[in-house]
Amino acid sequence: MKSALVTGSNKSIGFEVARQLAQQGIYVYLGSRSLENGRAAVNKLKAEGLSNVAAIRLDITDDASVKNARAAIGRQTRTLDILINNAGIFGGYPQAALDATIDQFKAAYDANVYGVVRVTQAFIDLLKNAAEPRIVNVSSSQGSITLHSDPSYKYYDYKGAVYLSSKSAMNMYTVVLAYELRDSNFKVNAVCPGFTKTDFNGHRGTGTLEDAGKRIVKYALIDKDGPTGKFFSEENNPVTGAIPW
Repeated sequence: MKSALVTGSNKSIGFEVARQLAQQGIYVYLGSRSLENGRAAVNKLKAEGLSNVAAIRLDITDDASVKNARAAIGRQTRTLDILINNAGIFGGYPQAALDATIDQFKAAYDANVYGVVRVTQAFIDLLKNAAEPRIVNVSSSQGSITLHSDPSYKYYDYKGAVYLSSKSAMNMYTVVLAYELRDSNFKVNAVCPGFTKTDFNGHRGTGTLEDAGKRIVKYALIDKDGPTGKFFSEENNPVTGAIPW
């Protein structure tokens, strides 16, 4: 049975991703800052008949927590097939370039960039033991510098120096990571789930959790001929999904 770790998966999009992976017969570790909340999420999935799930306490902003999560999963398996770096934060307000505080930037980057780095580096050894390892970094089309430089982009006026720049930085990490793993069986991609109705955006989104989950899971399950080092947003490109960095 293949295994996957989904960070920030006790609720919202992460929870839906965990559900859909478990439905595919994959053993899913649900990473959650609160073990209590993680266990509650697992109980929900088990009530749906999905027994191939487990909660892992994982705070991606805490080095010790990440190391402890790696040790806990390592005691159960020597192989991790899929890593979904989903956990992240918006960064609060204000987000204007001249008004956002340094503390806001630090908090957002700690979760959205450094957190992805922490988790990826901690679990890379287990991923390398998999036959066809997959890494999906959950991004946002809002992190596309190309799109946000184009006045015709539908979200052009939705600027935010903190969140947008953190996702742009994470995207570059994705590019470099995919490059470094290019001669292996790894597939590493950044995927935007779309403007989804969640508490992350005050439920102002237009998309469903199910669709968001499908978009992420699609790239977690791509075969050996699938893409790597790419940025996908089916909301912005329904044909191929690919969007510019």
